[in-house]
Amino acid sequence: MKSNAASYEKHFITAVAQNLAGIEGSKGACLLRRTVGDEIEFLAITLWDSIDTIRQFAGDDVERAHIEPAGRTALSSFDEHASNFEVMFSSVDGFP
Repeated sequence: MKSNAASYEKHFITAVAQNLAGIEGSKGACLLRRTVGDEIEFLAITLWDSIDTIRQFAGDDVERAHIEPAGRTALSSFDEHASNFEVMFSSVDGFP
């Protein structure tokens, strides 16, 4: 719901990102946003140093998304599934 988009953005920045910053092995987070019809869609990307670090954070089921109660309240729907990828190339810190 568009009216809750700002609420979710604030929650992600002030709660989720701050919590992740305190976890050893967390390498950062991005929140992407786009408009789809009358809805706002978000994609949260978190970066970790290894799949083992993700397991320490998420537990054995690293394919289950972790959405805090405040996030669930602000979102009209969300995916319960999390996908994990290895970063093979990034120019975020500049080009080689």
